[in-house]
Amino acid sequence: MILERSNRMIQSAEATNAEPASQLRIYVINLDRSPERWERLLGQAIQHGLNVVRIAAIDGSVVSEKDRIDFHPKQFVYHNGRKLLAGEYGCYRSHLLALQEFVASGEKMAVIMEDDVELNCRLIPRALAAMEVASGARLVKLVNHRLTGFRALSETSENDTVGRCMHGPQGSAACYIVNRKAAKKLLVTLKPMLLPYDVALERGWSTGVETFSTLENVADFSPFRRETTIGKRVHYRAVKRHFLLRTTAHWFRVCDQARRWIYAMRAKPQPIMEITEG
Repeated sequence: MILERSNRMIQSAEATNAEPASQLRIYVINLDRSPERWERLLGQAIQHGLNVVRIAAIDGSVVSEKDRIDFHPKQFVYHNGRKLLAGEYGCYRSHLLALQEFVASGEKMAVIMEDDVELNCRLIPRALAAMEVASGARLVKLVNHRLTGFRALSETSENDTVGRCMHGPQGSAACYIVNRKAAKKLLVTLKPMLLPYDVALERGWSTGVETFSTLENVADFSPFRRETTIGKRVHYRAVKRHFLLRTTAHWFRVCDQARRWIYAMRAKPQPIMEITEG
């Protein structure tokens, strides 16, 4: 019953009187085999008067290796020093599907999130404020696991700090806001799949999308975070190549770290009053 309501906007009784900012669509990636996650988010959306659209996630475990599209196994191993996990493929394709749905909607901006993140009443205002202090075809990550060497660039009207990290990867593609121009660009530059989605998403120097992060997470993880559907450490270790066979991956990471540092340092701090809509 819950899953039959996929792709439907959910509004609370008060939504008709809500501010326009609260009507920004939130695309939630959710597997058919995880209805309890969607049900929890649905309740939160109704409680806070938020519009959520369910994206039926692609289950990587049921896609055979020969049927994986826009994916080259040897190139993935070259860049990562290990084989791909089925859950990683499903995650990657699901996020691209969410971006496609957003672009097709004709909306200017959207929040894309995974189903192990909690909704809250300040999520949309804080996300929009973060976008206002950035320029160009842009994306702002609202949730991160690590922010080593964070370089603050601007303060938002919601008192959040927006910037870039000089070291990474930061981890997590659990929740981010993106505009239409950036989404269209990502649908091109994120193919083929060379890296896990969370790593690929934050590489603005490669995607051509101006990418930023908030210093503080704008949303919290739900209890479902502990029940990962992608893979645990033991699964990652099982597909790793021997250290000496991961030389190409080590070199790629060294070069990518240099690019990340340059990308973070070349961005100029921009006070709110100097920002214009991109």
